[in-house]
Amino acid sequence: MATMQRNGVNRARAKLLRQGPVSLTDAELLSILLRRGTAGKSTLKLAEELLQTSGGLRALLQTSEQEFSRHEGAGIAGFSCLQTVMEIARRQLRETLQDSNPLTSPELTRNYLQAWLRDRSREIFAVMFLDNRHRVRVFEEVFKGTLDGAAVYPRVVAEKGLRYRAAAVIVAHNHPSGVAEPSQADIALTRRLKDALALVDIRLLDHFIIGDGAPVSLAERGLI
Repeated sequence: MATMQRNGVNRARAKLLRQGPVSLTDAELLSILLRRGTAGKSTLKLAEELLQTSGGLRALLQTSEQEFSRHEGAGIAGFSCLQTVMEIARRQLRETLQDSNPLTSPELTRNYLQAWLRDRSREIFAVMFLDNRHRVRVFEEVFKGTLDGAAVYPRVVAEKGLRYRAAAVIVAHNHPSGVAEPSQADIALTRRLKDALALVDIRLLDHFIIGDGAPVSLAERGLI
């Protein structure tokens, strides 16, 4: 059985090296990370069952360690591998974004915010603090809330902007419900943030709301 499991993983690795990672199915990619299955079950079969019972790759990546470990053969090592891969991807996006200008790389900015905030179980309010050339100086989760919302204090954002010597900021928060449409509270908060930041000569460039679909830009909606 161990030989069969290794052969299955080796075939997936060989396919990856020969045809590229895009050629692999979700189950094949997952099997490479899991590396081994259980008695009577190949690594590929375990990967297929994990994806099926979880409802797909995205749902599997959102599961907690406890939920993940309930699957026979999927222990802490497999969970750690998945979390590591996700964090590496986020950090790669962050480094790429820090070397660019969010205003000239809007798609990269959206991708990063989506990767960071979309699948969080509670509301997070994050801020990109930018220098005078609109390069990212600091990205920080400033406020954390519940499933329904987070208390955001414009004065705190302004104080942090001064501390980081920011010339401008881009703010973002997620809607755990998955619906990215801005509420009246979101619009009112954006206006308060803009006014508070203006008092210390920092520009609010955009406010993104992250849900299941494409991030919503309040600047593009004419709400800033």
